[in-house]
Amino acid sequence: MKYFAFIFARGGSKGLPGKNVKPLAGKPLLEYSIDTAQAAPSVARVFVSTDDKEIAAVAKNAGAIVIDRPVELATDQSPEWLSWRHAVEWASQHYGEFDGFVSLPATSPLRSVDDVEHAIEKLQSQDADICISVTPSSRSPYFNMVKANESDLMELVIQPDNEVCRRQDVPEVFDITTVVYVTTPAFVMNHYGLFSGKVASIEVPKSRAVDIDDIYDFHLAEAILQSEK
Repeated sequence: MKYFAFIFARGGSKGLPGKNVKPLAGKPLLEYSIDTAQAAPSVARVFVSTDDKEIAAVAKNAGAIVIDRPVELATDQSPEWLSWRHAVEWASQHYGEFDGFVSLPATSPLRSVDDVEHAIEKLQSQDADICISVTPSSRSPYFNMVKANESDLMELVIQPDNEVCRRQDVPEVFDITTVVYVTTPAFVMNHYGLFSGKVASIEVPKSRAVDIDDIYDFHLAEAILQSEK
């Protein structure tokens, strides 16, 4: 099967300006995702969809194929799913039909090649529509996440059937990560949203699930990379 990998990296980040090209341990953040995609045996081509000239230059220098993303798909309010559809159409038109769509957000630089390959294998083995990556959550709606009720008093987000005294007694919950998403072009074009079909998952450790949104996430990722040297 032919898999194409896509990295969606727009300009104008509010949480950390210029983060996609900001040097992380000496290398532009975007380049980590490109390098991982290029090293994945199942990935035939690597694309970067962007509206930003500086991001495009970094992508080309790293050997990725640049997709010019329309301005209307690069705002804070633009659903990324629509950018996925644009990328599928563009890649199909310029490089022919392909079987698998892999999204590797630039904000997860610590993913491994094995994470990508595992997600591809999981999609196929479970006959799912999409495979996402998850990591164990530090908070639980059954145990330590609360909301205000109609009386403005606090209660658990999800009320368990019985009294809960230990975290181990409630269902295990996970956070969705931006490590990897794997699906098919047909699913992207004919559905809308991650949970509009059968969803499989792979679990990744927190050490590889850092999602860079602000400078604190950036420093955490840098510290992890430096500790591995």
